Amino acid sequence: MSTLNPYETYLDGRSPEAILATTAVELSTLLNSIGTQKASVPPAPGKWSPAQIVSHMADCELVFAFRLRQTLAEDSPVIQPFDQDKWAAGYSAIDAAQALQAFKAFRDWNLVLLAGAPKNAGSRTMTHPERGTMTFRNVVETMAGHDLNHLAQLRKMVY
Repeated sequence: MSTLNPYETYLDGRSPEAILATTAVELSTLLNSIGTQKASVPPAPGKWSPAQIVSHMADCELVFAFRLRQTLAEDSPVIQPFDQDKWAAGYSAIDAAQALQAFKAFRDWNLVLLAGAPKNAGSRTMTHPERGTMTFRNVVETMAGHDLNHLAQLRKMVY
């Protein structure tokens, strides 16, 4: 597993762009299968509910959006890490439909950015204080692997 992309193994050779393009539809399908009432129920103590997972994914999409844009706009910026558990403190107040709507909007906006990114964008660098020097491409791959990780968690909650 790469320290630049802790989700690299989830990609399994698949195109990150194809994964990113289909995640919102798959999230919607999974949430429909889980159902509104079960979407707010954690599968076990200390675990996030489906709605909390999608809220986390929406927050991460915002973070990825800023990192990608900062990397395109600045030369080798230092990006800001965040504490996902502190961000998650308010997730119980967000229902799955709200979280999905936010995720879809942010993802669509990021897909527009990726489609129009310059050809050399993939090699542009940034520094993550915990992971070191990363490229724009590393972030795109991390986004896709992160999606696959959480989609797999949600698939296990369809019951």
